[in-house]
Amino acid sequence: MKFLFLKMRVIWRRFRHGLQARYEHHGEHGPQLEVLMRRADPDSAWHDRANWMIDVAEWVRHQPKVSLLDAEGWRRVKHQRVRAMLDWLDVHRDIRRQVQGCLQKTLREASGPELFSVTGLPHEPAFFTELTERAFKMVLPRHLSPSELPTLFAAMFPDPDDAEWLLELDQELQERLWKLAADDGISHTYWQQIEEALTYLTTVVVADGISPAFRQRLDPKIPLQATPFMALRREMEAYLRASPHDEGPLRSARMLIAVCQAQTDRIYAHLDEYGVSVSLVYRIERMRAQLTRMGRLIDVRSATWREPKTGRGAGRVQLLLADLIAAHHSRSSVRSLVRRSFALLARKMVERSADHGEHYIARDSAGYRAMLKAACIGGLVTAFTVLGKIALARLGLAHFFEGVFASINYAFSFLVIAALGGVLATKQPAVTAPALAAKMGELDTVDGLRALIGETAMLLRSQAAAIFGNLIAVIPTMLLITAGFLLASGTTLMTPEKARAALHSLSLVGPAPLYAALTGILLWLSSLAAGFADNWFALRRLREALAHQRRLVHALGAARAARWAIWLERHVATIVGNVSLGVLLGMGPVVAEFF
Repeated sequence: MKFLFLKMRVIWRRFRHGLQARYEHHGEHGPQLEVLMRRADPDSAWHDRANWMIDVAEWVRHQPKVSLLDAEGWRRVKHQRVRAMLDWLDVHRDIRRQVQGCLQKTLREASGPELFSVTGLPHEPAFFTELTERAFKMVLPRHLSPSELPTLFAAMFPDPDDAEWLLELDQELQERLWKLAADDGISHTYWQQIEEALTYLTTVVVADGISPAFRQRLDPKIPLQATPFMALRREMEAYLRASPHDEGPLRSARMLIAVCQAQTDRIYAHLDEYGVSVSLVYRIERMRAQLTRMGRLIDVRSATWREPKTGRGAGRVQLLLADLIAAHHSRSSVRSLVRRSFALLARKMVERSADHGEHYIARDSAGYRAMLKAACIGGLVTAFTVLGKIALARLGLAHFFEGVFASINYAFSFLVIAALGGVLATKQPAVTAPALAAKMGELDTVDGLRALIGETAMLLRSQAAAIFGNLIAVIPTMLLITAGFLLASGTTLMTPEKARAALHSLSLVGPAPLYAALTGILLWLSSLAAGFADNWFALRRLREALAHQRRLVHALGAARAARWAIWLERHVATIVGNVSLGVLLGMGPVVAEFF
């Protein structure tokens, strides 16, 4: 049993640390290099050669978790290991020939332009398919094959910091590595793959650029052949056909890439004004990344053709490899994809919510009195909401139907409060928080900090007015309702036992603080729903659609239909926010009891 336990422990450590455990001590390079380099076998299977290349990269990259060296010191150590490996191979010429043959055969067998056209780029056509693909890649093992060179590349350089130490390799090491890993045949093959990658990326960019989703947000009246994206295709074809020494097609291709990048800025400006689509933002980000990659590939192709077999050509390749590593790690995580795709939507939601929240902040004495009056209206309606809640409890309905009717009760009361211009103190933070967040963009200046402090003070005064107004109205209204019910029926709304239980549930040492925190989460979710609805209304251009809807215009008239569409656009966030909050408050306890 003890032997089995020790064996399982060894297997676990090997699985956890991989082959890095072999190279934990770096005092002597010779024995380690000899063991590692003698494993190179040009006649072995592709997977064996690929695993050997990964082991060599791990030996160069290995860095203990606890060390006295800083990041710059470890980059120098990695450079020393590369130099030591090349020096050792220069001494052992027979092993150098094996290593060179192994590297060149592996690179020669790798097919297709995927290393340059796929690595680090989103390649799925839609956001959610890309999200699903990245999620699967996080949990499923990687498959190495000659047709998937990006997977081998990612396995050799799994750390984002690898781009930094690769960029800092001096020119001598670049040239020595170039001579070790490449020959004229491999160079020609990979320059061909760069051209194929440029053709592929151009095709994808043009397909997106002339799609209806892009053209409607640019200039839909421009003929298809006159768009910058079709011009990019023509110029890229001319550039790839022309002589590498011809500067004219090169300048034209670079200029059209810059023009297409400017077109993506115009689409962003349109989305910023007329509503944000997460799917379209993803496609714009993908196009930007593809255009940037095209520029990098053009730089490499032009430099290597101008100065073949020179240090500057190797330096361009070094820059491209470092860019591939950085792009792979910046675009392979699910978090970065969601952050980039939802950043514009989140900003627009905050801006639109801030515009609505401005109306709920008292900035002077007149505003304070108006807030107090609105809070009294909210307290008055809340008293009848409580009455409806008590009535539902007395009916003894099934839990599901009780939750449904409670949702209707909450949503109806919230909508009545909004229609009467009232304010509810518990909803105030969710409404005014975006307005406060809008003031946090200039905290690095004294004026910006003063504006934030002043906004906070006005927000606190508004919150205090809302609380006082609700309490001033709800308590006497509830007393009048209770007295009227007692005079009419001779009984109270609640039995003494239920009243004592209700008071006991409000204790600070009980679950009341937890329920308050959960209510805050529900308020946040309802504000998200309101923001999404507001953005969706603007994105679908429902104001224009409703204002010109034939049956609506026939029933109401053109002017009244236009006014109704404008009113709905102005209040859609309020309606959706109140209804969603009512559903969350009403059905939340029912769902919690079910689980």
